[in-house]
Amino acid sequence: NHTLLTEFVLSGLSKHPELQHLLFFTFCLIYTITISGNLVIFMVTLHPTLHMPMYFFLRVLSFLDISTASTVVPKMLVNFLSEDRSISYMGCATQLYCVIFLAAAECYILAAMAYDRYVAICNPLRYAIIMNSKVCLSLVLLSCCSGNVVSVVQTAWVFSLPFCGLKKINYFFCDIPPLITLSCTDTSLYEKQIITAAVLVIFTPFCLILVSYACIISSILKISSAEGRHKTFSTCSSHLTVVTLYYVSGTLIYLRPKSSNSQDTKKVLALIYTTIIPTLNPLIYSLRNKEVKGVL
Repeated sequence: NHTLLTEFVLSGLSKHPELQHLLFFTFCLIYTITISGNLVIFMVTLHPTLHMPMYFFLRVLSFLDISTASTVVPKMLVNFLSEDRSISYMGCATQLYCVIFLAAAECYILAAMAYDRYVAICNPLRYAIIMNSKVCLSLVLLSCCSGNVVSVVQTAWVFSLPFCGLKKINYFFCDIPPLITLSCTDTSLYEKQIITAAVLVIFTPFCLILVSYACIISSILKISSAEGRHKTFSTCSSHLTVVTLYYVSGTLIYLRPKSSNSQDTKKVLALIYTTIIPTLNPLIYSLRNKEVKGVL
């Protein structure tokens, strides 16, 4: 009795036709700022004076932000102006894979950046030895490989569910929570698998970040001068801002995939990590970093 689906239909951000053109221009501007801002950060951190692990991870973060925004926003912009909001079955699966892969990789990269700050502040004399180029590259490859494994498994699980002909996704891109609501079978076991994956991707790196910053704060408090404490902590404040925004939004979406939160609430949370954070990252890391501003 299951109907073979060849496409889905994305409902988009808003159901009000009069808002579509305004939303198009708004998110077109946001997307332009995201791409240009992250490209600037990427190019600036290639400067010889910024050949440090911190800026290497920042380049990777900029690349992930560009990729995340480019996976979600262009299709969303097209849907604002088109009555045909369909996305093919394979297109939906590909978009879901890319979103999960990039989000998971970014979670691990943020944890690697926290570890880098920990080594720089708590073990400054051994920093160059511990955080050598081989270690940095290994952390990035490990983050990408882990993200790829999580993404392949989650995408395969989602698209193994029977959708029974239901094809309208109440979302602006293909994501796990709205897709499992279309299934006509019991998804309780799958929801537990999502929570398990979310713990590995979100909670575990976040705990590592908390441990790193607990050690960092402990070291900062041992600095005698107030100016020294402020200068040392300022190097971490940008990263803490991004971590808070990214992990909170991801937790509220994926640790409760079928929660009582409305779809509109989940859309706002999804906008934060797919659109808003990639736009804010270049501003946060450039405005709060004297070295980046100096090179720029």
